Amino acid sequence: MVERLGAKGFMDELCKGFRVLMDKEREVITFESLKKNSAVLGLKEICDDELMSMLREGDLDGDGSLSLMEFCVLMFRLSPELMDGSRRWLEEAVVNGL
Repeated sequence: MVERLGAKGFMDELCKGFRVLMDKEREVITFESLKKNSAVLGLKEICDDELMSMLREGDLDGDGSLSLMEFCVLMFRLSPELMDGSRRWLEEAVVNGL
């Protein structure tokens, strides 16, 4: 996906995904916002325990929600194929001042 979109395009897509799932007032992904918006991701059948597990896995600071940075880190951790091209992506981002 990074190869197809480029570094900036890929980051834009991650940000769009985050905005779809986030609580609009708090600007983080909460359990409630994830549950409410999970159908957008095709996760209508997912149970509350699974949603909480997803949040806990990405919640690095322990506040019970996901910031944009935590969301991006989680997406990279859950997508090993993204890591394969991450060095090239990072170099491109640095060169282009992203």
